[in-house]
Amino acid sequence: MSIGDDGGYGDGRTGQTRTRLPDSESDTYGTPRRTRSTLSSRNLITVVGVVVLLIAAIAFANRGGSGNSETDTGSSGSTTDQAAAQPTAPTGTKPATGKTGSIASGFPKTEQGAQSAAANYVVALSSDGMYNATRRQEIANAVYATSVAAARKTDLDKAYSNPAFLGRVGLKPDGTAPAGLTFVSRANPVGTKVEAFKGDTAKVSVWYSALFGLAGTKSQNPVTESWYTNTFDLQWQNGDWKVTQFTQKNGPAPIGQDQTAASAEDMAKAVQGYGGFTYAR
Repeated sequence: MSIGDDGGYGDGRTGQTRTRLPDSESDTYGTPRRTRSTLSSRNLITVVGVVVLLIAAIAFANRGGSGNSETDTGSSGSTTDQAAAQPTAPTGTKPATGKTGSIASGFPKTEQGAQSAAANYVVALSSDGMYNATRRQEIANAVYATSVAAARKTDLDKAYSNPAFLGRVGLKPDGTAPAGLTFVSRANPVGTKVEAFKGDTAKVSVWYSALFGLAGTKSQNPVTESWYTNTFDLQWQNGDWKVTQFTQKNGPAPIGQDQTAASAEDMAKAVQGYGGFTYAR
C-alpha cells in the first residue's frame, strides 16, 4: 500500500484423450498394430519440427541482442516495443553504482537505468519506512527531484502522520505497530515498462504486488495482498534518475490461487526473515 501523487488463463485449447491399446499384433477388434516403420517416420517428423522451432527461437533471441536498445518506445507494434515487453534479461550494465541511505542510486542514463530506478523507488515509497518520520525524509530525499522534494516531504508528512489514517491501518500515533504485532508494508515489482524516453526525461510504469497489514495473533488488520501499477515521471538530475511525480492505479490483479493462508506467526517470521532486493532491468 502506498499513497500516490493523485491522491482461467491459457489459449483455450481442448485436450484429446488417447487410449493405449494392448501391445499385440492385433487388438480385440482386429485392428492391426502400427508397424515400427510408421512410428519411426512420425517420430522423425516430430524431431525435425522440434529442431526447427529451437533454431527459430535462438535466432529470435539473438536478433534482440542484449536488449540494450535506447530508441523511443512510443510506436506500438515496433521491434523496440516487443523487446520492452520481454522478461527481464541481463544487459551487462551495472544497474546501480551506489546508494543513498538504504536505497540504490547511480542508475545509468538509459531506458534500462530508468526502469531500474522506478522499480527500486516503488519499493522505497511502499515500505514501512514511510511510516517513520526520519526514514520518510531520507526516502523522499533519495527518490524525488530537488525541484519537488520539499513540497513532497510536506505532503507525505501530512499523510503518513495523520492519526486517523494510522488508526485505520492499526498503527500507533507514532507509526509503530502495537506490542506483539509486526507491521508489514512491502512492494514486490513484477515488471516495468518504458512509456516514454527522451533525453533527460523518462516515463516508466511499474506493475507490482503489495503486502500490507499487521501480522500477529491479535491483529485486526491481517496482512493482505494487493496489485497496483505506478507510473513515474523521471528526470535526469546530478547523474541519476529522480521522480518529479507519479500516479497509481489498481491492478491488473490475477486470479488468486486457492492456497491456505499462513498463520500470523509464520507471516511475521517470513517478513522478518526474508530481506528485499535491489531491482534491475
